[in-house]
Amino acid sequence: MIAMTPAYSMIAAEFNKPLIDAMVATALAEFEAHGLTLARLIRVPGAFELPLVADAELAKAEVQGLIVLGYIEKGETLHGEVMGHVVCSSLVASQIRHRKPIGMGIIGPGATPEQAQVRHIHCAKAAVAALKRVSELL
Repeated sequence: MIAMTPAYSMIAAEFNKPLIDAMVATALAEFEAHGLTLARLIRVPGAFELPLVADAELAKAEVQGLIVLGYIEKGETLHGEVMGHVVCSSLVASQIRHRKPIGMGIIGPGATPEQAQVRHIHCAKAAVAALKRVSELL
């Protein structure tokens, strides 16, 4: 039997593309630094679309886990908070259902653009580190 290198996917929202592009670049560098194989990079419109695509990716036998990157900006209403709870709880449910890890790199809800600029690099690095560590435990 030949041991296969685990392959991972990355799903990134397009909302606030310059910020997310920087997160993607950081995550790609972290993948390389940790010796992880990225099989696929998928773009979705925003954070709300992350759970559906994540669940579909996790259902694939060849995908061992994934990274999700997004930003839920602070708004004038509670829309972002509601969306953040729905997105995060859906992602947690998917990783439990499929028994495959998700490195969650979602800034917010409620983050200002200034806060996002300070946190985006650390957020992407933490998502990859979490994916690697949890993958080792499963």
